[in-house]
Amino acid sequence: MNEFLPLNQAEMTERSWDCVDFALITGDAYVDHPSFGVAIISRLLEHHGYRVGIIPQPDWRDVNSFRVLGRPRFGFLVTAGNIDSMVNHYTVAKKRRSTDVYSPAGERGLRPDRASIVYANRAREAYGDVPIILGGIEASLRRLAHYDYWDDRIRRSILLDSKADLLLYGMAEPALIEVAKRLEQGIAVQKITNVPGTVVRLFALPEEQITVLPHYEEITSSKPAFAKSFMLQYANTDHLNGSILAEPYGDFFVIQNPPAAPLTEVELDGVYALPFARNYHPIYEKVGGVPAIAEVKFSLISNRGCFGGCNFCALSFHQGRVVQARSTGSLVKEAEQFLGDPDFKGYIHDVGGPTANFQNRACVRQEKQGVCKNRQCMVPQRCKNLVVDHQRYLGTLRSLRGIPGVKKVFIRSGIRYDYLIYDQNPDFFRELCAHHISGQLKVAPEHVSPIVLEKMGKPQKAVYDRFTRQYKKNNRELGKNQHLVPYFMSSHPGSDLASAIELAEYIRDTRQMPEQVQDFYPTPGTLSTCMYYTGLDPRTMEPLYVAKDPHEKAMQRALIHYSHPRNYNLVFEALTKAQRTDLIGHGAKCLIRPRTDKQKRRRR
Repeated sequence: MNEFLPLNQAEMTERSWDCVDFALITGDAYVDHPSFGVAIISRLLEHHGYRVGIIPQPDWRDVNSFRVLGRPRFGFLVTAGNIDSMVNHYTVAKKRRSTDVYSPAGERGLRPDRASIVYANRAREAYGDVPIILGGIEASLRRLAHYDYWDDRIRRSILLDSKADLLLYGMAEPALIEVAKRLEQGIAVQKITNVPGTVVRLFALPEEQITVLPHYEEITSSKPAFAKSFMLQYANTDHLNGSILAEPYGDFFVIQNPPAAPLTEVELDGVYALPFARNYHPIYEKVGGVPAIAEVKFSLISNRGCFGGCNFCALSFHQGRVVQARSTGSLVKEAEQFLGDPDFKGYIHDVGGPTANFQNRACVRQEKQGVCKNRQCMVPQRCKNLVVDHQRYLGTLRSLRGIPGVKKVFIRSGIRYDYLIYDQNPDFFRELCAHHISGQLKVAPEHVSPIVLEKMGKPQKAVYDRFTRQYKKNNRELGKNQHLVPYFMSSHPGSDLASAIELAEYIRDTRQMPEQVQDFYPTPGTLSTCMYYTGLDPRTMEPLYVAKDPHEKAMQRALIHYSHPRNYNLVFEALTKAQRTDLIGHGAKCLIRPRTDKQKRRRR
C-alpha cells in the first residue's frame, strides 16, 4: 500500500519534514482514492515536489485543530469536501440528514454548515499571514453571487464571506500548480490575479476585455437582474471563448478569470496514475471505516465534463461541457491494481463519470472555437454537428473484460439514453445489455410533460420511449430478463399538478414503479435554480410556474407513487384540486379507488 500523507507533526517527523508547504483542510474524512478531490489535489502537489499535509474534519470550535501541522510555508488549501456542506447536511425539505457517508462510520455533525467559510476563517485565526486558497465544489459553485436555498436569499461570493485570498473553481489541477509555483517564487498571493480558473478580489478592473455583471446590490433587489447575471456566467464557462467576468461590490470587484483549459488525455492519465493508497486512512479502521469508499473502491473514473445540457445539473459550471477522457491503457492499468486487493472479488462496479457514454468532444468545432454559447448539443433536438460514437468506450470495456481475474464490468453511472439510440452502430447497446448490467439499468427520463422536459433540458418523451423499446428488444434477443429503473423528479420549475398527473398517468400506462423519486433541489450553479428563485426562464425572461409550497410539492411527489397506500390522501387531494376526479374510480385508467366509508369517517 502507498503511504498516506501526514495528518500531524509526528507523522511529518517520520518523513523528516520540519514543515509542510501546503496544509489541506477538508470537511471529509481522509480517503486517499481518486474519487475524492482531496486525494487528487494532494497527490498532484506531491508529484510536483511539494510537501502536503491533510487536516481532515478539524474541530472548527478549536483553533488549535488548525495548527496540528504547524505553519504551512505557502498556504492553506480549504475545501468543504466532495459535496456542498449544506447538501451534505440537509434534505430538500431542509431536514437534517441522519448520516454522513463521507465521515467515519457515517457519523454526522463532524463538519460545520458552510464549511468552506468556517474553515477559512479559523485558518486565518490560526496563522493570520498565511495565504488561504478555497477549492472544491462548494467554493466552485458559489464563486460569484448565488441564490442560497437554505437562507432563501442571494448570498455574495463565497470568496468574500470566507475572507480567503484566492478561489480555484472547476477541477482546478492546472490552476493549483500555477498558483503553487508563483507562491514558491515568492510572489505575494495578492498579486496572483490572472491565473485561469481562479477568482480574486480587486479594487480596479483589469485592463483586458471583460464582461461586467450586474452589481451585487442590483441582483439582490431585482430577480430579472439576477437572471441576467446568471446567463452571462452560463455563457462564459469555456476556456476558448469565456470572458473575464467582473461582479461589482461597492468600491471593489470580484473577478472571475476564464476557465482553465481541459486536461489532455495524457494529463488526465497522469492524474489517475498518481500513487493513491486507494482506501481510507487507517485511523478510521477502529470505527469501521468511511462508508463512501464502498461504492467507488473498485470503480473507474473514465471521463470528465458533460455536454448533456441538463438544466438542474451544475456540471457546466464545475467541470464544463468539454468531455475529457482517459486512455484505455490507463484504465486497464488501474483495474489491474484491483487484482492485488484481497477485497476484490472480480467485479468492477463502474466505468464512467458524469455521463458514462460520453467519451469524446461533442463536435470538431469545440476543439478550436469552444462550446456554443447559446446552443446545446442534445436539446431541444440533437445538433446536426454532434458526433455520436461509442467505439472508444466499447473498446475500453472489452479490454477491461479481458483482464484475467475480472469477472464482470458494470456501468452504474449515468447513461445518456438519447445519445445511445442516436448511434447507428448497434454494437455498444447490444454489448451493454449483454455484459454490463447487473439485472437492471438505471436511467433518468426525469419527467414526461413536454413543458417540464423543456425546462429541465431533457429530451422529449418519444426519445425515451424509443430507447425503452430497443432495450426490451435487445434483452429479448439475448434471452435476458433485465429491467429499467427510471428516475423521476417532482416539482421542477415548470411542473404544476397537471404536469404531475400527466407523469402519473404515464407510469400507470407503462406499468413502471420508479424506485427513486427526487424532489427538485435548488443548489448553486444551475439554470433550474435560477428559474426556481426568479420565477423566470432566464433564457427568455418569460415567467414560469414554480411549486414552492411544501404541501403542493408533497402532492406532486405522491402522484409518482400514487399506488402506495400512504399517499392515498395526497393523491386524492391533488386529483380533486386539479379537477381530475375522473382518475378516481374503479376503471382501468383510474389512479386510485374512491374512498371507503371507513376512510370517510377517518377524515371527519
